[in-house]
Amino acid sequence: MEPNPTSASPWDTALRLLSRRDHGRRELAQKLRQRGFEPEQIEQVLDRLEQQHWLEESRFAQVQVRQHLLKKHGPRRIRAELQRKGVAGADIEAALTAEAPDWFELAARCYLARFTPAVRLELKERARRVRYLQARGFEPEHIRHALDSFPD
Repeated sequence: MEPNPTSASPWDTALRLLSRRDHGRRELAQKLRQRGFEPEQIEQVLDRLEQQHWLEESRFAQVQVRQHLLKKHGPRRIRAELQRKGVAGADIEAALTAEAPDWFELAARCYLARFTPAVRLELKERARRVRYLQARGFEPEHIRHALDSFPD
């Protein structure tokens, strides 16, 4: 795919994308490739953006962690999403540590937002609730806490 000669340069395109929201290096490179820019141009632009601190993986990871916490996602899901976006494991762990969420309380809030605590739950219904919390990315101990904190 050839870039349109009247279109913006890769630098202008990258700045426009970053002005809307933070991006990770891999994500921004992919968007520039989709717009038809050459790999050499893309690497030069990304390196320059990193030198000027306009493209920072650590900041991107922190923003992504905060957004996932607002959506009541657990640590497993957050890690998986950030890894999928190409963020390094060290940056992921640093962002999670910086936010320092109480995963047990977040799992309980997530549970209460979706379900009404019941006096007694049938095994099938309890399994459904466990699967929901697993899909949200919570660890088994967080799920147990959420389910056992309320009468069932």
